Amino acid sequence: MAFVLSPCLPPAQAQTRPEIISAKPDSVAVTIYRDPQRGQGGGMNLGYLGGFAVVTEKRMVSVPAGPSTIRFAGVAEGMVAVSAVVRGLPGGIVEQNRDKKLLSPGALIDGTLGNRVTLKRTDPATGKVTEQPAVIRSGSQGALVVQTEAGIEALQCSGLPEKVIYENLPGGLFATPVLSVDTVSPQAATVEVTLTYLASGFDWNADYVVKLGADGKSLDLFSWLTLANGNAESFADAELLVIAGTLNTRQPMRNLADRPQATPLYIQCWPRGSTAEGIDDIPPPPPPPPPPPPPAMAPMRARTGAVRGEADAIMVTASRNVEAELEELGDLKLYRVPFRSTVAAKGQKQVKLLSKANVPARLVYRGYAGRNRVFPTPLQIELRMDNKTATGLGLPLPSGRVAVFDGSRDNGLLIGQGRMRDYAIGQEVKFTIGQSDAVLLTSTTQPGASDRAPETQKLVLTNANAEPVTAEIDLAQIADTDIRKATGKLIRKDGKHVWQVTVPANDSVTISYQSRSKYR
Repeated sequence: MAFVLSPCLPPAQAQTRPEIISAKPDSVAVTIYRDPQRGQGGGMNLGYLGGFAVVTEKRMVSVPAGPSTIRFAGVAEGMVAVSAVVRGLPGGIVEQNRDKKLLSPGALIDGTLGNRVTLKRTDPATGKVTEQPAVIRSGSQGALVVQTEAGIEALQCSGLPEKVIYENLPGGLFATPVLSVDTVSPQAATVEVTLTYLASGFDWNADYVVKLGADGKSLDLFSWLTLANGNAESFADAELLVIAGTLNTRQPMRNLADRPQATPLYIQCWPRGSTAEGIDDIPPPPPPPPPPPPPAMAPMRARTGAVRGEADAIMVTASRNVEAELEELGDLKLYRVPFRSTVAAKGQKQVKLLSKANVPARLVYRGYAGRNRVFPTPLQIELRMDNKTATGLGLPLPSGRVAVFDGSRDNGLLIGQGRMRDYAIGQEVKFTIGQSDAVLLTSTTQPGASDRAPETQKLVLTNANAEPVTAEIDLAQIADTDIRKATGKLIRKDGKHVWQVTVPANDSVTISYQSRSKYR
């Protein structure tokens, strides 16, 4: 009986979609959002970047008439595939896929299982190179087993120099992360395609450097905008933007990212002899040769992402002393880097965020009254300034870390570090930079005659500094407690009763007052 193909069915070759590879974008813009879970003023975790970015790529693509598959190579490995939007194709999008398998030793073995390869071996004694055909008989987990004319053997267990030469690259493997789309174009055309997607593995932070004036009443404020890319892909000559403010997200972007898989090759070799006989008869190995001299140190360079075996450490790759430009974005703030720059793989970049000189400032020593603090308690040192144009500031200040240096000395010694939350224009900026063992607080409490009678509190502040200091002590919440018969100046601030006082140099001050809970 003979079988005849129906003439209505096109040959299998005709059914294959042509593939168009877009190797890299012609231009790219990267907009980075801070990690929403990091908290106000917290630094980036370079080992686990929790922020994300909106990546917009423009690529010139030649599309044939009819059905075709377009592969966008070099997208971020942290890409959230479901967020990808492709615009500019004449026939639109029929189907979209994230190609997850990356080219790796383990993927090559798994993709060639049961197929022919060539083994290349070098005799270490004579240097003679031999080649022989073989068939891969195992996967990538645990061993590399091949079959040759001589039988079954495990490679890379003899200690001899061995190589496996593959005749063809298994299908579905890519050197870089790839997004594939199927389209049906009404005509052949060369078009500009825009690919936009969310990607995890980014973050940014504001790092402030404060130089405190010699009189302690002014400061110079400088800030770096530090952005980090934890992906293995670089974005060359990119337009850079960062977003300040708190964005509502339902879950970490890392959980949504569908990262590609680079299958490793695990090889475990048994010692010579059988496992039943043990290994007591194996002589010890010879001592290792002396290590080679260390190579000359090369200048620091950014990773390109082409070799994934390199170290994954995040490193600073560049900094620029050009100030970022502030723009409005609804309730958020957008900072645009005024030049194109490369966002290196596994790298950081720093751009000047702001620089202000001679900003009026003040140091305030802060504490909480508490009950019966008979042992002296150190007060927190708080640095404050008014974020107003009249004071030389008047800028939105994104949260970040702060390092404060003593400006009265030429070498600028570090005197404190702290964290700063987001501040809008017009607000009083304040952040704690340490605690003082020279300004101490003690308190004693005298209970009332009855449950409804007020308590009597006595506070003593001592100042061992050679100059007077300003102190503010929180007494109680206004909504919860009535304060009366205070012997010192009280103010209401941030919903609290606050004792505000100047403590003379090498002296002490005392206040007593009565307090009564509004719930008794």
